[in-house]
Amino acid sequence: MTILLLESLHPEAEALLAAAGTLVHAKDPNAPDCDFAGVRAILTRGRGRIPDALLARCPQLRVVARAGVGLDNLDTTAAARRGIPVVFAPGGNALTVAEHTLALILDLVRGITRAANQVAAGRWEDRAFYRGNEIRGLTLGVLGFGAIGQRVAKLADAFGMHVLVLAHGDRAVPAPYAKAELRELLRTADVVTLHLPLVPTTKGLLGADELAAMKPGACLVNTARGALIDGHALRTALAAGTLGGFAADVLEQEPPAADDPLLRSERVLLTPHNASLTATTYRAMCLDTARNVVAILRGQAPEPRHVLRH
Repeated sequence: MTILLLESLHPEAEALLAAAGTLVHAKDPNAPDCDFAGVRAILTRGRGRIPDALLARCPQLRVVARAGVGLDNLDTTAAARRGIPVVFAPGGNALTVAEHTLALILDLVRGITRAANQVAAGRWEDRAFYRGNEIRGLTLGVLGFGAIGQRVAKLADAFGMHVLVLAHGDRAVPAPYAKAELRELLRTADVVTLHLPLVPTTKGLLGADELAAMKPGACLVNTARGALIDGHALRTALAAGTLGGFAADVLEQEPPAADDPLLRSERVLLTPHNASLTATTYRAMCLDTARNVVAILRGQAPEPRHVLRH
């Protein structure tokens, strides 16, 4: 049987898959020389897309998978309609993304990277203009209270931050955190951090009105999905100085254009969507995904939490 990889996985995960079938690496699955007749599984990470058109070209397909958490690069509705299980790694990156988020918060509030760049540029005396602050006593607004949001709240509480949470529906928020509506959270928080999935109802969640509602000088952090924020509104708010700073591991366009104003602002801190790519987490997510794909291909039961419930 053929197992189609749209992106490379950890070597140990690829070895597991190779023991179950023939691995075919195809960065471009639309290439005319691809043979889809024998494809039983398709795996991707974050960039390779699995649309309905690709599913339709694989008549013997038994499983699709993403070695990661978010599923916005995979047509889950089409997979459900075709009766194809979707394997992924829910919660697999929670700890590492939460740590990355807190690192961005600390860096943004204290101005660590900015100060380091000043030293590297021979501007030691700029220390006289330093305006960093402690995060202890600040209010953190957490949008989304899934596995990552919960870990971020826990870390922030350990640093002495007050934590407000925007949680879905009637989901309970335990003490010492406080549940808040969006506008209240934006109005109160010194730092707002995003931990929501990208779905139609969350796309562009923070637009011009929401950014204008934020506390003057507040900072915004995004380690979830770039499209949760209206990009034009974000750049306008930064240019106007109403946002104290912006840090992100994700953007609506990745990589950003060379002339993107975000790349030239001293109040912006960007990392290249690598929050979950620590060696430990990358290996674990790839192995968990591969094991469950192999189980399905061999007619065995996968771990329920690793299969999307349609």
